[in-house]
Amino acid sequence: MSNDLRSWFVTFPNGMIPLVGNWGNLELAPPPLATSKGIRPPATSVEIAPPCNSTTPRATLASTIIFDVMKYGAKGNGKTDDSQAFVKAWKAACQSTPNSKSILNIPGGRTYLLKPIAFTGPCKPSKIFVQVSGNIVGSPKKTDWLSNHGDSWILFSMVNGLTVSGKGRIDGQGPIWWKNACIGTPTPGTTCHAPVALQFKRCNAIRLNGLTMLNSPRVHITMTSCKGVIISNLHIIAPETSPNTDGINIAGSSNVNIRNSVIGTGDDCIAITGGSSNIKITGIMCGPGHGISIGSLGHGGTDVVENVDVRNCTMRKTLAGVRIKTYQGGIGHAKKISFAGIKFDAVYNPILIDQYYCPTQQNCQTFASAVKLSDITFRGISGTSNMDNVINLSCSKTVACTNIVMDSVYIKSAIPGRKVYGTCINAHGRATHVKPYLDCLKP
Repeated sequence: MSNDLRSWFVTFPNGMIPLVGNWGNLELAPPPLATSKGIRPPATSVEIAPPCNSTTPRATLASTIIFDVMKYGAKGNGKTDDSQAFVKAWKAACQSTPNSKSILNIPGGRTYLLKPIAFTGPCKPSKIFVQVSGNIVGSPKKTDWLSNHGDSWILFSMVNGLTVSGKGRIDGQGPIWWKNACIGTPTPGTTCHAPVALQFKRCNAIRLNGLTMLNSPRVHITMTSCKGVIISNLHIIAPETSPNTDGINIAGSSNVNIRNSVIGTGDDCIAITGGSSNIKITGIMCGPGHGISIGSLGHGGTDVVENVDVRNCTMRKTLAGVRIKTYQGGIGHAKKISFAGIKFDAVYNPILIDQYYCPTQQNCQTFASAVKLSDITFRGISGTSNMDNVINLSCSKTVACTNIVMDSVYIKSAIPGRKVYGTCINAHGRATHVKPYLDCLKP
């Protein structure tokens, strides 16, 4: 049978008629659907059938059903709370026909104000899309941020086959939180604990593409206990002084691919924490921020991170470049970690292993146990630093780092003529073609 769709005919269910006969972007004018409760917002469905004279059996193609938030009561004026309209549209999309392709559409040219909101599954369609063409903003009032789903503003939970994409902007109204530095454990009954802007929990086969994230109260995007994630072509922006505004945090997740994105925030551009494995990061422009980090790990318990590949990324004027950070006293391991093709531009702490991590610098305790670090490679790395100590491998005094490979690493001072050096604590491995010379790395 010919694959030329122009030889097929189109059927329009429920008396729909075409407004634009464009195969790439077919628009339909659905009639109102009467129910016992009045007129309900219609969904758009397109079915394509093969020609009648075809000898090939009729293929069963999933229909595309669009759920537009405007048809569910959203105002899109940036002032009216549109949360309930989004929830209604989501529930309809989530409970649609199992073999359908459901699209939750957020139209462009409008701004939608959302209070904390949860999009929960499981959903009936095998694939569900959220098309973000408009802008989404959080409430400017902290009292509006109380919710029953924890520490996030926009939450997707237990949704498989999810794609969130578009050219829209998601603005978390961060300044109302940053000025009070709402970090840590809040007093019971207060609204101090700053939320994550966009959180995914226990979701599989996720695609996140094209969005701009602005000014999160805390972390911009978090993946928790997710599998099979592709994140691409994002812009994540917050001031350098904004506290804890990490770009992307990966926690307890596996098979995650982050690529071709620009991230500039007040904390880690990307952080990978315990329980994560098979993580690939490539083509990231990072800065300002704290670089790309493994950790922190081992804070009062066991953490494991394995198989992380970071390559072809650029750090500009960040407070750290590529680093691994662990608390004293933890257990577990981080192994099979590779940093390759990294470029630094006036970066502080370009290469850092810190097994004495204690961010508050208060009541920092000494313990014999530590997260074991092994099979860590730094290869094809170059650039400039605003610090003299450009390679700092501070491993645990009691649990050595092993099989560290430094190959073709060339870092010089951002200040012409200034000398740079490297230091080690209990670090074992090999170094070839490394400047500054790293004689402290033992076999």
